[in-house]
Amino acid sequence: MRSTTYHLSISTARADALFVSALQRSEEPSAAQVQLAIAAAIRAFGARGCAARVAQEFGEHPETAVPRMRWARATITRAAVSPAPGAFRAGSARVPGARQAHLSRAA
Repeated sequence: MRSTTYHLSISTARADALFVSALQRSEEPSAAQVQLAIAAAIRAFGARGCAARVAQEFGEHPETAVPRMRWARATITRAAVSPAPGAFRAGSARVPGARQAHLSRAA
């Protein structure tokens, strides 16, 4: 059987990262808090790791995963969060280090 390639868009990767972060809707987070939570989740799990955790939550707890993802997607849209240049590639499993980001900008 062929494996299916899953391509993450930037907005999907951000929503997944916010979904798996510790940030809660009840905290009414600012755009800066959202951006920090997304960056922390990407650093901790990578974009694919965040997607895997989202899938796990939808499998185990769909009744709470659905409203949390709605909140995450709406928050991403409202906050207009944009990642720092070179912060991560949507399909990558990890965040590039400062040296890698520097080399990619120089190229």
